[in-house]
Amino acid sequence: MVRIKDAERTARWFRALGDETRLRILERLSDGEQCVCDLTDALEAGQSLMSHHLKSLKDAGLLRDRRQGRWVYYSLDPAVIEDVKEWVATLAEAARVTRPTARCCD
Repeated sequence: MVRIKDAERTARWFRALGDETRLRILERLSDGEQCVCDLTDALEAGQSLMSHHLKSLKDAGLLRDRRQGRWVYYSLDPAVIEDVKEWVATLAEAARVTRPTARCCD
């Protein structure tokens, strides 16, 4: 059985991952740190919408940001991405293992 150490944290990850635009942002950031202006241009999204999505990803812990002058740069948080990967790997492993179950209905 897969046990969730921190269900609230895990739920935040998956709420953040449950949006196509946010998945596209993560995909872009998998190539490395990017300025918010570059993300806005690449995804053809308005600045306020992009800010909303970036905040959701950051609040879920998936992103880090840093300010340089007037620009903000975003990158994946490798430690949290590793935690997500480990949780999904544990779930995948549990799915591969066949276990007899107690019959509830006979």
